[in-house]
Amino acid sequence: MIRTVSIVPAILTDNKQDYRAQIERINIFTRRVQIDVTDGIFAPYPTLDITNIWWPKNWAADLHLMASNPSNFIDTILKLHPSLCILHAEANEDLLPTFETLKQAGIKTGVALMPATYPGNVKPYIDVVDHVLVFAGQLGVQGAPADLMQMEKIALIRNMKPEVEIGWDGGANITNIRALAHADLDVINVGSAIAQASDPAAAFQSLVAEIDKNGVVL
Repeated sequence: MIRTVSIVPAILTDNKQDYRAQIERINIFTRRVQIDVTDGIFAPYPTLDITNIWWPKNWAADLHLMASNPSNFIDTILKLHPSLCILHAEANEDLLPTFETLKQAGIKTGVALMPATYPGNVKPYIDVVDHVLVFAGQLGVQGAPADLMQMEKIALIRNMKPEVEIGWDGGANITNIRALAHADLDVINVGSAIAQASDPAAAFQSLVAEIDKNGVVL
């Protein structure tokens, strides 16, 4: 079965002015956006600090927090109240208490899996979250090539929890978007292919049109 796939633009920057500019460009054509934030430890590249993050009230914002100890940021996350908060399975702490706190606040939860992380090894997290993010790029960097071997995880996750929303993050662009869309994903996050395009709205529409094409996938 080919699922309905959402193309979700991703914002990643360390500059307040650029952050606002990206929001203004994206706001023209979508209302669901992934916002990538690092703590400067888990990922070697710093982003805008989480205390400087904001988004339009009509957005369904997915907050992707790349942090070693995400519980340190829980008060800020609760104030921001994203639609979905994605934490990394490889964090230096048990994520279950933080997931519970987020759920009690009405925030959907997600767990991101780095390329070396086998889904079966983090089943307790997958069992409780609403979203599993297959990470196939480079932490804190847009424009890195996609590790398409990570698509093998999708079936493992789907067999483990059929109803969970599965997302992809890393290297999605016009050359591979159809293959990804036919891989039983629900969400494909797109960074540089939209953010660095001369016309982000047109780039977004091209990606949507590409996955809607009939015929041979590859």
